[in-house]
Amino acid sequence: MLQTVPPVTSSLWNSNPSQRVVQKGSMEFKSPQLSSISPHNLLLKFRCEHLQNAESTSSRTFLCASRRPLQDLSFKKQKAYPQNVDLPTLPPKKKKKPYPIPIEKIRQVAKKDKRLAEMGIEKPLEPPKNGILVPDLIHVAYEVIDAWKLLIKGLAQLLHVIPVYGCSECSEVHVAHSGHHIQNCQGATAAKRRSFHSWVRGSINDILLPVESYHLYDPFGRRIKHESRFDYDRIPAVVELCIQAGVDIPEYPSRRRTKPIRMLGKKVIDCGGFVEEPRPWRSRGSSALSDLDTDGACGRLPPPSLADVPRIAQETMDAYEVVRLGVTKLMRKYSVKACGYCPEVHIGPWGHNVKLCGAFKHQWRDGKHGWQDAVVDEVFPPNYVWHIQDPKGPPLRSALKRYYGKAPAVVEVCMQAGAQVPEQYKPTMRLDIIVPGSEEVDLVA
Repeated sequence: MLQTVPPVTSSLWNSNPSQRVVQKGSMEFKSPQLSSISPHNLLLKFRCEHLQNAESTSSRTFLCASRRPLQDLSFKKQKAYPQNVDLPTLPPKKKKKPYPIPIEKIRQVAKKDKRLAEMGIEKPLEPPKNGILVPDLIHVAYEVIDAWKLLIKGLAQLLHVIPVYGCSECSEVHVAHSGHHIQNCQGATAAKRRSFHSWVRGSINDILLPVESYHLYDPFGRRIKHESRFDYDRIPAVVELCIQAGVDIPEYPSRRRTKPIRMLGKKVIDCGGFVEEPRPWRSRGSSALSDLDTDGACGRLPPPSLADVPRIAQETMDAYEVVRLGVTKLMRKYSVKACGYCPEVHIGPWGHNVKLCGAFKHQWRDGKHGWQDAVVDEVFPPNYVWHIQDPKGPPLRSALKRYYGKAPAVVEVCMQAGAQVPEQYKPTMRLDIIVPGSEEVDLVA
């Protein structure tokens, strides 16, 4: 592809014949890529010079070519994670949890719904807010439920090889061959032990915290009352979320609507009628239910061989990431409520009326929960533990606490079993910090 350089007109020349005049003109353009193999472009540059002196006039054209590499547009810059990040401080127990959604936005939405209700206009609802499943999230729910089974199975096998200890007086968990000596116990008798922990052998429930919720056949039906709370089963919250997102489990049926519900403000004007839950629908001791629950998982599965431990650890780590990512996707669409004072979680558009909240100022609320929108850590808590660089080394001490990092308990167990640590957990684990020895503590600034 060539282009003609525009000539330099004679009006630009100097009229004095005794003076040498040089007029220049230049043009630069890029040609397309030379081939699909070579990622380079050809850069062509033309320059035209007109030289005039007393006797003659000459014209010269210069051509310069160069090849410059193209930038790879398919290259995606990896997300850079900071180093040595401290975990956020836990909110005080004598204070309500902060709202995940700003209170100003909640009030704006409430005013808009009230204004539509006063005008007699129904509230516009989209799936799944209108009771209909989201087709794009059904496969995500099945991936989460399969990864949840694999996560329980992998942890139950790894705990035969990786020792775990838990404090009998508080919720502290430690993954090592012995408990640590950090004085941060908050149990009832901590003052007698100078805040040292009382270690006992842990279980899978210390690693994968059991967060349960009531199973509802119809989440948009009647609310659970305090007197009828024993008529509903409590299952893991992750499993209940997957059931409402489209997973069919014969032991835990769920109503699938074909017509959307209608709401006027906060009032449901058409929910398709109330349907009684089919009974009997549950078989005790079913293998399908035992795979979804952590109770007794270590006793059901035998210890693995030492050669299979790294593979099981990596599969468990991958399953943990799938569950966490899938729960995050499902909670963006499906409503999940959590109490602002205690760890209670409810999967559904509104909370239940069971009066079992014993947290801060529960007397003022007659034991009722203070429902608000839940976050992922409340449904699938990470349960951070101290990261151990040498599981068989000396126990951790309070004097060196600032040099230790933390990681989710599942990540710590899988890492000690031979799995690769994902990048997002490395900032809090402080892998690049060398813990000083006991004789070097006083010399460290």
